[in-house]
Amino acid sequence: MARVGSKRTVPSETRQVAALPWRLENGERRILMITSRETRRWVIPKGGRMVGKTDPEAAAQEAMEEAGVKGDIDSQTLGVFRYAKGTKDGGVRQCVVSVYPLEVLIQMGAWPEAHQRERRWMSLSEAADLVHEPDLAALIRDFDATPLKD
Repeated sequence: MARVGSKRTVPSETRQVAALPWRLENGERRILMITSRETRRWVIPKGGRMVGKTDPEAAAQEAMEEAGVKGDIDSQTLGVFRYAKGTKDGGVRQCVVSVYPLEVLIQMGAWPEAHQRERRWMSLSEAADLVHEPDLAALIRDFDATPLKD
């Protein structure tokens, strides 16, 4: 079995990467959430690993494409979460996602998936309450205690 953070993956699991876009507003961390294209649930930008890019670089690329933001991506993962992804043939694929904090420096007015998604800045507690994955909710809640990088 391959190791991902402190969790194991099995061959039937798909590894993905995600960005947790954040900024400070009046001294409080805020998270940029987006809606998924099909179910319209609130999620964070995520996608598959990319050939020729590190996992943090791939996560930053997903944030630009899906949320229209650019910034400083942390090279260290915040943690991982798992979810079940529906497949086109009606099956379910288990995914394990490594999450990388992304301090947002640029928010674009137009971006590749703007017509497919909504985006909204929210508090950590609101974002944690809106996601469906318990492990992701815990990562978001715990992010408030994560020290800011210099």
